[in-house]
Amino acid sequence: MKKKLMFLLAIVLLVLTACGKDQAQEPIALKDQSGNEVAFPQDKPSVFFFITTYT
Repeated sequence: MKKKLMFLLAIVLLVLTACGKDQAQEPIALKDQSGNEVAFPQDKPSVFFFITTYT
């Protein structure tokens, strides 16, 4: 049963990634903790991470 579920999940993931676009149309911009806007380059792959806190 678990193998069937993993196989189905892999098929769904493959279909969803095939339907996506190659590149974002607009630049990706996020705000840092100081409120400054940070833009990510579109010409090469980039990796980013974030940490959230709840107060």
